[in-house]
Amino acid sequence: MQNRTISHVFLEASKRPTTQVALRYFREGKWNDISWPDYFKLSEMLAGCLASLGVKQGDRVAIMSNTRYEWAVSDMAILGIGAVTVPLYQNNIVEDVEFILNNSEAVLAIAEDEFQLGKLKQIQSKLPNLKNIICMSSTNDKNALPWQAALKKGAEFLSQSPDFFKNEIQKNNLDKIATIVYTSGTTGVPKGAVLPHSCIVSECEDLQPILDVNDSDTTLTFLPFAHIFGRVEMWAHIYFGWKMAFAENIDRIAANLGDIKPTFMLAVPRIFEKIYSRILSQVEEGSNLKKKIFSWAVELGSIISLAKREKKQVPFATLIQYRIAHKLVFAKLHARMGNRMRFMISGSAPLSKEIIEFFHAAGILILEGYGLTETTAGIYFNNPYKYKFGSVGLPIGDVQCKIAEDGEILIKSKKNFREYFKNPEATAEALENGWFHTGDIGVVDEENFLKITDRKKDMIKTAGGKMIAPQKIEGILKLNKIISQVAIYGDKQKYLVALITLNPEEVLKVSETLGLNTKDYVTLTKNQKVLDLVREAVKETNNHLASYETIKNFVVLENELTIDNGEITPSMKVKRKLVGEKYKALIEQLYS
Repeated sequence: MQNRTISHVFLEASKRPTTQVALRYFREGKWNDISWPDYFKLSEMLAGCLASLGVKQGDRVAIMSNTRYEWAVSDMAILGIGAVTVPLYQNNIVEDVEFILNNSEAVLAIAEDEFQLGKLKQIQSKLPNLKNIICMSSTNDKNALPWQAALKKGAEFLSQSPDFFKNEIQKNNLDKIATIVYTSGTTGVPKGAVLPHSCIVSECEDLQPILDVNDSDTTLTFLPFAHIFGRVEMWAHIYFGWKMAFAENIDRIAANLGDIKPTFMLAVPRIFEKIYSRILSQVEEGSNLKKKIFSWAVELGSIISLAKREKKQVPFATLIQYRIAHKLVFAKLHARMGNRMRFMISGSAPLSKEIIEFFHAAGILILEGYGLTETTAGIYFNNPYKYKFGSVGLPIGDVQCKIAEDGEILIKSKKNFREYFKNPEATAEALENGWFHTGDIGVVDEENFLKITDRKKDMIKTAGGKMIAPQKIEGILKLNKIISQVAIYGDKQKYLVALITLNPEEVLKVSETLGLNTKDYVTLTKNQKVLDLVREAVKETNNHLASYETIKNFVVLENELTIDNGEITPSMKVKRKLVGEKYKALIEQLYS
């Protein structure tokens, strides 16, 4: 079908067997399953409710929620009737909520709970377009329709028009706008990237030949659906038919992995960094024998990893030793992940090559990809059959790439967004003759693998004229388990400085090891013995850098950078400019 949208695929998915689980979620102390036909039915009822409330084709409907099955149901209901989904992060501050709802002219909002309703209450008088609110939870708020009441209202509407949803889906076409995704951005006001149905279809269909998954697979889902990376996971699951299980929350991922036993998973680099840091910490706490066994196992694993990548045979004796190493060391990591993990996909920010190599040595393949909101997520991808660590993979489908004279990556593809909503100036700046200016700096090697070196806006030019990529330096420093976040500065300066935050869990362990008399995190960030450990970490990082790239001075911040304070994006990227302005006085002291 030439105009086969994601909604058409969803309609086809409703014919899958009732025994085939589409969604799994944890509530009231147990895991609950939703079949494909029931998944469709829930979206159909919500679509009926939206129609009864006056939502029509082209209208914008906002979703303000954590990742949960109702989010997926809502999205498919909105898209099915030809309306436009406007996602908001659950931790968007009130000012951002007001801007996005007014900029998009949303006529209805679907809020997760009383907390999200509270945001809307604060600004409701400033939202002239917002006519109705649905709450995913039960609520006593008279201005909001509770979830179950909304489904009941939809069922009543459908009793009069039973084929309404299916008929509306048939009206959809690839040119219609599916969603407006507002970039969280590391600088400036959010911009709404307009993505038509054609972008979704191009992304999902081009992933099919290279992503080795099907309806027998299972994922554990926790990425925010307000982020394009998480959203593509949801759409692709409809295409591919895998079972999508929703993590209870970010703190319960470890426990949920054991319950769900996923066969593959999508995550952001911070998840892998935390796992890696925890493993190193546990090794450090062990005996000398344990440390030696761990080093031996990693060394063997690295030999196996290199052989796999170079497609070379491994000596039988080495394989036998590796099996022993796996049983002694790596089996625990596999067990924590459910013992079925075939590969994991990392996106939204750079992941250290060292971490990828460590996991591969342990027998777990992490495939790094690359994409932006404006390219409907993935445009480059390391696939299970062809990958190169340190790169973001090969172009997928119709993706064309060229590197500008200044090193910027330019992309042409059906996956490219149409425009920034109501922002022709920004659109003209980003799109030129069909080529999207990504703002990222990169190089393509002889095998067509792409390597990202930094963000164009983040590049530092020192007083000596040297161009420096801060992300590389930050990535190396964050390999130390005591370091949590790093922001490098030095534009137009003689040398680089760093703002550093510490891993609270590791700092407390260090305080016990050093015999310090306090467990207060703020006090520990100022303790000389703790600072000496950070200084050693910086020194070790500098050993891997050119002299002009080295960090000459640093300060440890009293608190971690947080999403709620607006210092990092929901995809865990530091808002360098904002953080630099916030701590301007501290940075200036580092140069005095």
